[in-house]
Amino acid sequence: MRVYKELYVGGRWTAPATESTIDVVSPHSEQLVGRTPEATAEDVDAAVAAARGAFDGGKWPRLDPAERIAAVQRFADAYRARQDELTQLISTEMGAPIWFSQVGQVGATVMALDSFLNAARNTAWEERRTGTFGGEVVVRREPAGVVGIITPWNVPHFVTMAKLAPALLAGCTVVLKPPPESPLSGLVLAEILDEAGLPDGVVSVLPAGREVGAHLVTHPGVDKISFTGSTAAGRHIASLCGQDLRRVTLELGGKSAAIVLDDADLAQTVERLQLASLMNSGQACIAQTRILASRKRHDEVVDALAGMVGALTIGDPLDYGNFIGPLVARRQQERVEGYIRIGQEEGGKVAVGGPGRPEGLDTGWYVRPTVFAGVDNSARIAQEEIFGPVLAVIPYEDEEDAVRIANDSDYGLAGSVWTSDVDHGLDVARRVRTGTLGINQYLLEFNAPFGGFKASGIGREFGPEGIDGYVELKSVALPIG
Repeated sequence: MRVYKELYVGGRWTAPATESTIDVVSPHSEQLVGRTPEATAEDVDAAVAAARGAFDGGKWPRLDPAERIAAVQRFADAYRARQDELTQLISTEMGAPIWFSQVGQVGATVMALDSFLNAARNTAWEERRTGTFGGEVVVRREPAGVVGIITPWNVPHFVTMAKLAPALLAGCTVVLKPPPESPLSGLVLAEILDEAGLPDGVVSVLPAGREVGAHLVTHPGVDKISFTGSTAAGRHIASLCGQDLRRVTLELGGKSAAIVLDDADLAQTVERLQLASLMNSGQACIAQTRILASRKRHDEVVDALAGMVGALTIGDPLDYGNFIGPLVARRQQERVEGYIRIGQEEGGKVAVGGPGRPEGLDTGWYVRPTVFAGVDNSARIAQEEIFGPVLAVIPYEDEEDAVRIANDSDYGLAGSVWTSDVDHGLDVARRVRTGTLGINQYLLEFNAPFGGFKASGIGREFGPEGIDGYVELKSVALPIG
């Protein structure tokens, strides 16, 4: 049982404005495992005031970039030292299988931090160019200002680091709002930031729900919002930011297609799709949940997937032997079970899984990992983000049809192509309208930009482009002659 009684406001542990709290319930045992204060609009006002003061009059935005890099490196070192504790906490708090918390949550956060630090060291914060008229132009990257960061519960530290690290390296000050499903990991992050010794006002951490998030989005003291979450919420945030011309980065939903070409090694493909499609119990925006197979190999692909999914171990997320854990909340369990029923009503054939609890799991928010066969791409289970371990196998006629189906989606976040001819796979990937793809894999590459086309978002994270999302570019023309 981990209990916090204070919020982290402007670099100081501070009593919350009210006595409202967030109870953290284990998705596995359904027992209370923690409690934190619940931030209010008043707490946001205090945090934004601290961030505004630190940005407008403090030293953080005016430091030499090397000094900010050194401070973020201290934070990275302190984070690395607590990896085992953080792995256990995230699995306890939101139910991620511990193998995934170790590698895809905490381990990936460390790698992302290292990547951003390297990118910052190689960023041209100020450069000189030859002007059109013969003089010189100084081009500067300056911090965007006060940044409001709103993160989801599924990969709490990793998504946070995609925003927090580049914002800090750029010289911004930050108000971070973790979600109510993972407030403990948010406040542990505050402990580590405190250990790194950033100046007062630079970072606040305020766990809270949607109403407080909306207050942060519209706060006149905030210069930029960075949000990861559902497309529906992203649309609303974009409209609010648009009214004030507030800068915004949105990393939103996905319904990614894995195109299995006829020359693919099926055994290898299915083995790797286990991770690409079912990581974090399917609670991942990049999950490859539409499996496109030619009609002549459709049944073979279905049988192979059904065999793999049917053999998955399900249960206690703290047991390294389990590949699938519970979903984060009862509402998510009910949502996923609802989609499984919708898939059946639409005529989808359940190859493995189906509605109901996995055998032997009488408590916890578990669902049966499910594979549907013969799904039409117009079906809701093929078009809507389910955010659970549900896969739809969709038949295609030929390669052109496969590309058409892959592109027939409101989303464009991720995707993959599976083939024995990598060069040909790259040619197919070039024709898919999505922000990131993999050939015979899907891995999020930290040294390259990540983000979506279409309804999957606005802007890019990771790589040098991730830092550029938190700067304003200034041009200063020097005198000629």
